[in-house]
Amino acid sequence: MELISDEKRAMRAARVYMDDIGQYYPKLVEQGIKEHNIFELMHEHIEEARLDFNKRVSPEIAASKIFDYAIVDVLIKRAYKYESDKGCHSEH
Repeated sequence: MELISDEKRAMRAARVYMDDIGQYYPKLVEQGIKEHNIFELMHEHIEEARLDFNKRVSPEIAASKIFDYAIVDVLIKRAYKYESDKGCHSEH
């Protein structure tokens, strides 16, 4: 299989990995957002996806931040519908 070297194709691939994680583990994503520990809870799943992604892309793409951007763009932003237990509102 030819490695992905195009940034747009790589971003699409990374987003698919994150979308899959969100669909396979929705309760963990929700728990992680609510408890502010999503990276700890999802670490194993994210790193497994990152390893697979890095096998499919060129070394330059693997060394870039594309996969990290996909984590934020897909997993975190889409999961933001869950309200944090700790909240972010300041009291006046």
